[in-house]
Amino acid sequence: MLRIFFNVHSAVLIEGVPFMQKDFEDGPQNIYSLYEQVSYNCFITASLYLLLGVGLNKHKENMVR
Repeated sequence: MLRIFFNVHSAVLIEGVPFMQKDFEDGPQNIYSLYEQVSYNCFITASLYLLLGVGLNKHKENMVR
């Protein structure tokens, strides 16, 4: 869900975007690209979380048998 909200440049999530003062000088495009980078990072993190969860679940099933 966070990926979607970062991808649509939600103003509520501005605190999660690593920006500096100079990023505001050239217009909103720099901020939008930072939002998209954070969105991509959320996608990677969620994917790793899912893979790790599935892997641990399979490991747990093997231990019970």
